Amino acid sequence: MHITNHDITLTIDQLYRQSSRQLFATLVRLLGDFDLAEEALHEAFRAAIEKWPRQGIPENPHAWLVSAGRFKAIDGIRRNQRFTAWDEAEEQAENIADETPTWDVLQEQIMLEDDALRLVFTCCHPSLAFDAQVALTLREVCGLTTEEIASAFLLPAPTLAQRIVRAKSKIRDARIPYQVPDATELPARLSSVLRVIYLVFNEGYSASSGDMLTRGDLSNEAIRLARLLRELLPDQAEIMGLLALMLLHESRRAARVNLQNDLVPLDEQDRSLWNAELIAEGCALAEQALRTRQFGTYSLQAAISAVHAEASTSADTDWLQIVGLYDALFRLEPSSIVALNHAVAIAMRDGPAAGLALVNDLLQEESLQKYHLAHAAQADMYRRLARYQEAQFAYEQALALTKQGAEQRFLQKRIAEMCGLLAEN
Repeated sequence: MHITNHDITLTIDQLYRQSSRQLFATLVRLLGDFDLAEEALHEAFRAAIEKWPRQGIPENPHAWLVSAGRFKAIDGIRRNQRFTAWDEAEEQAENIADETPTWDVLQEQIMLEDDALRLVFTCCHPSLAFDAQVALTLREVCGLTTEEIASAFLLPAPTLAQRIVRAKSKIRDARIPYQVPDATELPARLSSVLRVIYLVFNEGYSASSGDMLTRGDLSNEAIRLARLLRELLPDQAEIMGLLALMLLHESRRAARVNLQNDLVPLDEQDRSLWNAELIAEGCALAEQALRTRQFGTYSLQAAISAVHAEASTSADTDWLQIVGLYDALFRLEPSSIVALNHAVAIAMRDGPAAGLALVNDLLQEESLQKYHLAHAAQADMYRRLARYQEAQFAYEQALALTKQGAEQRFLQKRIAEMCGLLAEN
């Protein structure tokens, strides 16, 4: 079959979209520098655009791109030697690993995935502040632009850019290695990595920026990274738990919003739209994680999601089991957010009056007074008790505290409903 230049261009474009961040991770390992690797990646793809139409697509395109990027970086260092000492430039060039991959496709994929994990652990190094870990992971592992990340976290782009620059400088100056930590360091490092991966997932699933509400690429990237971690540590319960939790959330993506991109509450979702394959995998992983008896908060959250997923209708939900799981979760993580979710479960098991008493007590805490979902939960319980004026006020408080467009529209709809019910009465 004759391959046209158009076909080659499409292939290069597909490679960039699907593999550029994995290739970047390998170049970071080979070159030892984020910025040099980024430049080398773009030079490699530029070389592919120039050469592949004449030479044809190489048998191993990933290896070709890695090799091209490496050579472009060496050429660049030597070309810029007039700005640095000759010995320093030559030493930097010679220190770049001489690795021209010749492996088959399977081994090549293993190489790329291993390098992706190395990059994740580097970006999540404990010497970096957590906000820097998140920003660096989103930029370097997931490939978001600085502007996208800044928008997602409601920060000025220059502020976010400086955060990333400082993190890269710290990695370079402290000579933080691009590697997965050894067995003695891994447990302490793992919690930070899992936390960042889950934040990346949530930024794609229910983003802090309304424009990113359905960034499925971010959620898929987080799931992919969790799968890689599980291959590295197949018996680690919290990796199973986090992967299960993300799969179960992801299974509901198609039902979370309607055609107008408005939020649909869990109890009103069309469950025929839920992804049965993801649910089956997530439930199996959650059960496996709990059986280890070494589970933590992600595993318990996954178990709660699994109970929801296994109910054929909202009315069939086993709220007794969910309350018990929240009790266990609160013992591991006695936070206000867990207590709020526990109160919501109590309201579903024992009625809205029981839940409302708990939520009203929790709203005495300053942190929850600024949390829109606490007011939304209170409002929903007032609504179910037909206390519409109090419900309206609570919904208005929730509305004032959220900037997500879909959530704002949902709350505005609820407020309008309360106004209508008050007018009828």
